Amino acid sequence: MSLADKVLAVNDDLPIRTDKPVHSGKVRSVYWLTEADSRRLIQEKGYNVRPDAPLAIMVISDRISAFDCIWHGEQGLQGVPGKGAALNAISNHWFKLFKDNGLADSHILDIPHPFVWIVQKAKPVKIEAICRQYITGSMWRAYQKGERNFCGIELPEGLNKDQKLPELLMTPSTKGILKGILNVPEVDDVNITRQDIQDNYQAFNFKSSEDIQLYEKLLSEGFAVISQALAELDQVFVDTKFEFGYVEDVNGTEKLIYMDEVGTPDSSRIWDGPAYREGKIVENSKEGFRQLLLNHFPDPDILLNKDRMNEREALARDNALPVEVLMDVSNTYVAIAEKITGQALNLSDNPKAEIIEILKRDYGLVD
Repeated sequence: MSLADKVLAVNDDLPIRTDKPVHSGKVRSVYWLTEADSRRLIQEKGYNVRPDAPLAIMVISDRISAFDCIWHGEQGLQGVPGKGAALNAISNHWFKLFKDNGLADSHILDIPHPFVWIVQKAKPVKIEAICRQYITGSMWRAYQKGERNFCGIELPEGLNKDQKLPELLMTPSTKGILKGILNVPEVDDVNITRQDIQDNYQAFNFKSSEDIQLYEKLLSEGFAVISQALAELDQVFVDTKFEFGYVEDVNGTEKLIYMDEVGTPDSSRIWDGPAYREGKIVENSKEGFRQLLLNHFPDPDILLNKDRMNEREALARDNALPVEVLMDVSNTYVAIAEKITGQALNLSDNPKAEIIEILKRDYGLVD
């Protein structure tokens, strides 16, 4: 079996019973279950949701996205071996830790396979909730250019690249294109201020203005839980992105929950502690891959400039990366997952066949 065969690159073609189109994102695909299957599973498995709650099967892939493009390798390698399993294992670990610490629930109800979540439908808050403990990345690039106001927060003078910030900063951006909001451009992923959210909380899908404080509380508490756990492993939690949504529990009570993934190498920067103390940055996250791409291509502005998206997409489409590059990323993801969970990551030779078998045998979702 070739290396390419072990990668789950296409995850929207599984024979899962559904009566709606499969939604495929950059990394995950979502299969909405039929109403009958949702009701049956809620009853059979005893999920703590309303009897008529819509459920979905969320299947992760090994695809790798960076700068809003999907990248591929030589020898037919359409993803990174072990990446999907690593992301899910890390998220599962943090979600459990959140629950153990009395934080909010997540949208995950069941984990049939390392690549698969059964989730309940959530009404997403339209915010990419970003937390920063260190100044790096886009914040540092803006700071270097002389910007001192970042998402409505005034940054002090004299900060150095990669240094710890005086406090944890919440620097939200929009999730999706929001229309008709004063001071908020109608483009995806644009920085916003707390005041923007406060003034337009309904447009961002918050149920009440009080829930903005709850989202900030869950954001800072979630960051603190992960940061403390990583510190015990001598890893530095630099920054991360959370997503939130609303679901209803078994009694029909609406509650704010964590959704998507948390604290993963895809959604966060994680630095090696010993290296950082020596003044070096060793990335245990996708940031290392992003930096490699910036160094790999002669014109890095294509990757950083949103006005050059057509050129960027052509770059990703027309350039197969060396196998060693994707295997380096694989080693990073697998190593940090095993460090965080304390368990070996068992990588399947044929994840798709396993998923189909489990969903057919144990969940009755494959005809």
